[in-house]
Amino acid sequence: MKLQKLPHATLILVFGIISIVTCCCYGIFGLVFGITALILADKALKMYAENPAEYKDVQTVKTGRILAIIGIILNAIYLGMFLLVLNTFGWESLQDPEKIRKFIDHYQY
Repeated sequence: MKLQKLPHATLILVFGIISIVTCCCYGIFGLVFGITALILADKALKMYAENPAEYKDVQTVKTGRILAIIGIILNAIYLGMFLLVLNTFGWESLQDPEKIRKFIDHYQY
């Protein structure tokens, strides 16, 4: 019996990598790729659990799932930091570098 590849195994790995790489894009794009990879990986691992003798490439799916989790965490941290800065400075202040410089100079020791 010939083993089949788990569905979307390579796509899961690629989306996991993309979710880590795009964590500096305000956290939005990486979250989309990470959550998508995580959902696809869970579906693929359920298929593998039902019939492990039929599928191969389970390690690729597990690696992609781990990368997706790391990407989601990094993107959530980056998005949280961005929202904190946005809340602290305000959108108008972020558009004016002089206001940011004055704010930083005011709080420096």
